[in-house]
Amino acid sequence: MEEGMSSMQQKAAELEHMAEVLLTGEQLRLRLHEEKVIKDRRHHLKTYPNCFVAKELIDWLIDHKEASDRETAIKLVQKLLDHSIIHHVCDEHKEFKDVKLFYRFRKDDGTFPLDNEVKVFMRGQRLYEKLMSSENTLLQAREEEGVKYERTFVASEFIEWLVQEGEAATRGEAEQLGRRLLEHGIIQHVSNKHHFMDSNLLYQCRMNFRRRRRLMELLTEKSRLVPESHDSPFCLRKQNHDNRKHTSFLSVSPTKEIKIVSAVRRSSMSSCGSSGYFSSSPTLSSSPPVLCNPKSVLKRPVTADELLMPGAPYVRKTFTIVGDAVGWGFVVRGSKPCHIQAVDPSGPAAAAGMKV
Repeated sequence: MEEGMSSMQQKAAELEHMAEVLLTGEQLRLRLHEEKVIKDRRHHLKTYPNCFVAKELIDWLIDHKEASDRETAIKLVQKLLDHSIIHHVCDEHKEFKDVKLFYRFRKDDGTFPLDNEVKVFMRGQRLYEKLMSSENTLLQAREEEGVKYERTFVASEFIEWLVQEGEAATRGEAEQLGRRLLEHGIIQHVSNKHHFMDSNLLYQCRMNFRRRRRLMELLTEKSRLVPESHDSPFCLRKQNHDNRKHTSFLSVSPTKEIKIVSAVRRSSMSSCGSSGYFSSSPTLSSSPPVLCNPKSVLKRPVTADELLMPGAPYVRKTFTIVGDAVGWGFVVRGSKPCHIQAVDPSGPAAAAGMKV
């Protein structure tokens, strides 16, 4: 039994690494759009939409300290090419080269391959966001075999929730979905002793889809062994003995630098996705390709005086952003864009790339 679980955990770690590469690539894609590294380009009287120049990307990676040298940067981007996240615009080069060649993210031209593994991660991310919503009470601190764990869910309650949410038609179908999520490293038994089953056993989310990925992680091939990896970037491990209530993800080392990128620019295509925004939590979803570059939602510059002027068509709201062991972050949802009036230059928002 233990040998079977170990083999399954090894397979889950391999699939988990694949998901990490996908998420890392998606976060990079959003940043490159935001900083106009990705844009329409012309060569020999032909326009190539939403592409980047290989040499310019290498420069950008070094300038933003995502790579220490050009050789390392090439290896990092080659990982994305090997996983079919990017490709040469004419598919003529299988190796990434530090020259003036055009490459493009497959998500920007609709050629990203959606195999069964990717579909499981897409579904897992959707369920993760639902579980993490403030309205959901499924995740709670519970005990199993005398050990208390943070943010756990009971398998039988999770199955019932999946049926209620329309994610599965029957309990049996929901149980099979739970098993796939565990096999792909998205959820786990709190002590990694059991597969997923319709029972009173406790499980946790193993993968933190919202975590900011560093490109250098692409060169780390070693599989993560789940037991006792207290410095893991994944959330939800044993509860600390001092029972501090202000930490949400107790397994994350306070010294680990994890930042969340927030982008609040609207695509100039009204049909791009359901809301037209780049999500602050990049998804693996098969959204339509971005056919044109993101542009500012403001038709003209707006000053702070105009925003505060009595009778101005703006609504002033104050938000309190709560920090935890993971970092600081927030999501703004609605039908209107938001205006960022000020960003502390020495704060985590500025470090993550947020601008006025």
